[in-house]
Amino acid sequence: MEAINYLYGALGLAYIVPFLFVLTIVVFFHELGHFYAARRCGVRVEVFSVGFGRAITSWHDKHGTEWKIGWLPLGGYVKFFGDENEASAPDAEKLKELLDDARGDTLFFKPLWQRAIVVAAGPVANFILAIIIFASLYTLLGQRITDPVIGTVVENSAAERAGMQTGDLIVALNGDEITSFSQVRRLVTVSAGEPIDFSIERGGVDLTLTATPDRVLEVDRFGNEYHVGRLGVAVNADENTIRHVRYNPFTALWMGVEESYFIIEQTFVVLGRIIMGRESAESLGGPIRIAQLSGQTATLGFVALINLTAVLSVSIGLINLFPIPMLDGGHLAFYAYEAVFGKPMSERAQEIGMRIGLSMVMMLFIFVTWNDLARLNVFDRVASLFG
Repeated sequence: MEAINYLYGALGLAYIVPFLFVLTIVVFFHELGHFYAARRCGVRVEVFSVGFGRAITSWHDKHGTEWKIGWLPLGGYVKFFGDENEASAPDAEKLKELLDDARGDTLFFKPLWQRAIVVAAGPVANFILAIIIFASLYTLLGQRITDPVIGTVVENSAAERAGMQTGDLIVALNGDEITSFSQVRRLVTVSAGEPIDFSIERGGVDLTLTATPDRVLEVDRFGNEYHVGRLGVAVNADENTIRHVRYNPFTALWMGVEESYFIIEQTFVVLGRIIMGRESAESLGGPIRIAQLSGQTATLGFVALINLTAVLSVSIGLINLFPIPMLDGGHLAFYAYEAVFGKPMSERAQEIGMRIGLSMVMMLFIFVTWNDLARLNVFDRVASLFG
């Protein structure tokens, strides 16, 4: 009980409320994607739930769909007519008993392409939400841009070893053109130990320098520790190098796509490093970590919290596309099998796959929760009670 009180104190309402705000938005739009695609394909939706467990409140719309908010706000689901459970596993016995005119209301008897659209619509909705949020911020608030001109090179840094000098203008990173120093910082931060090709303009001469950012431990204003890449350069920020730009909606929309793609790309990079043993799996976080980040971000303002919502929306959309049974990607994998072999995977095989998928999801949940508790020193707190 003491440990639970400590955990609540470490988070508290200041963290829990922003967490619920962020997660509810992300989950709602994910399930709304499934819901909208199902309705368009003529599938009857029995339940639309944000959260799991007993309903805090619920109501029915004119189509008979029950809309509810569950007491456990760690996800959500859409239950279709003919489903056995919240994971959209078909109820074989119920489906056999359906009359022909009722089968058209089930997802199970829809053409393969419609089933795939309904399943993929959830993650796609998450990506669309993120793109719209990013685009809105770029249009309404704009972006502070600092010209990527090197003002200072730190001694014995990665930049000095690469031959960078004061006054160098960075024009491209790994062949991709850039216009602001924030683009340099963002790539360097996630590229510790990875060589980056810098296209430099120095006194009218074009150069290509390769620098490998050093891996350093940084502590943010909230006390969170991160291993990041550091180049060892700084800019001379003045009125001649800083400008504020607001973008038209079409440009902002494309920038939102690029931002979402960058998050997806870096997610795979980090996962690859963890699999190869070059990054610690302790960096992975779960719901408690999201709650902590939500609360910390909320102290920076509503705009920062909305930006975090977009980032998490991309991440949740991507995770749901992983080919793990129980997730949307698992269902799409079953459909891919059906498309290739011309028949659905056997019920037994799907059942086994669902059990394996559930086990994988539960093990991952336990692992990331363990990481979260360790990061908050909960285990040390428990040990001190018996020490």
